[in-house]
Amino acid sequence: MIASTVVILIDGFDPEYLDACPAPALAALAREGFRVDGRGMTPSVTNVNNVSLVTGSYPERHGITSNYWLDRELGQEFYMESGEFLRAETMFQRAAAAGLRSLLVTAKDKLRRLLSPPGGGATVSISSEDPPGWVVSGVGEPPPIYSLEVNRWVLNAGRYAMSREPFDLVYLTTTDYAMHTYGPEHSESARHVALLDEGIGAIREMAPGSRMLVTADHGMSDKSRMLHLPGELARYGIKARAVPVIKDRYTVHHSNLGGSIYVHLDNPADGNAALDALRSLEGVDEALPGEEAALRFRLMPERIGDILVLADAATVFGDPDEVAMPPGLRSHGSAYETTVPIIGCGPGLDNQSDAARFRENLDVGRYIFEDVLPPRI
Repeated sequence: MIASTVVILIDGFDPEYLDACPAPALAALAREGFRVDGRGMTPSVTNVNNVSLVTGSYPERHGITSNYWLDRELGQEFYMESGEFLRAETMFQRAAAAGLRSLLVTAKDKLRRLLSPPGGGATVSISSEDPPGWVVSGVGEPPPIYSLEVNRWVLNAGRYAMSREPFDLVYLTTTDYAMHTYGPEHSESARHVALLDEGIGAIREMAPGSRMLVTADHGMSDKSRMLHLPGELARYGIKARAVPVIKDRYTVHHSNLGGSIYVHLDNPADGNAALDALRSLEGVDEALPGEEAALRFRLMPERIGDILVLADAATVFGDPDEVAMPPGLRSHGSAYETTVPIIGCGPGLDNQSDAARFRENLDVGRYIFEDVLPPRI
């Protein structure tokens, strides 16, 4: 068999895209197996959800609580995009320990580095931003990261690698530039979904006996308001630092504006006053003390702020001295972008009763650990 299990994570694939755009290959997978709309992790950002899936665990265990992190002990901010931040075993590590072969293909190189660090990752790992020559020879030069076509390249690269040698486990993950740029009803969204659907169909045709699981890390919403929380708190005499959960190096996508943010107070004694002030703001859905946020969303307490602030569906957090609110912004990060589709098909995934196991996207990872990979001895 070319591959026994193929997992495809479509970045930003809100169920609205699947409902609005023709996708015959995905529809066929759902008919043969199942489709449910489940939940992703909060905060609803890429790194948190990809790592939750590949470890089959919550952030309280694996340690990735954002795309970007303030280490208060060091007083430094970091992009959480390398394997040194992981605190849980990945499916690639479990596969390697069992003598199984795995393949990882990503659009963003940050995810390749995060999910498959040197010496502890997939047997073969590929990204569109730094592809090996043999992949370019077989598939062609990758399109720009800010394009619709790059996601089809990811699928094509996965299919090409699978055609050359067998893998027991394949994980393909795309980028959400298209969803940040176009809503579900836009003609470019239909073109993008068609590119994805055709690529998935080609993989299914090549590996018809494989298990296939398709899901997303988060959804997407239209945004119309930006709040600068340190500025708002300063009106009450409260000094604070706000660290964007969504922040990464791909600023064209979202300008580092998202619907969740960690607030770090200069004086922890200001906690109650800060919570009252934040909760009074139009556009703030919830402001939670760090301990409560960690318990509710199963986050690692030492890797979040004093307060987690979640926006309403139309609001993002940012600093107007750093970025202007872009017209027509679409973004994520809040609790309103946690609904994701989960589609499964293949051995052990053949009917709707199997769907009961998949309530969250990380349940895909749990399934891999429990039903596909052997336990560690």
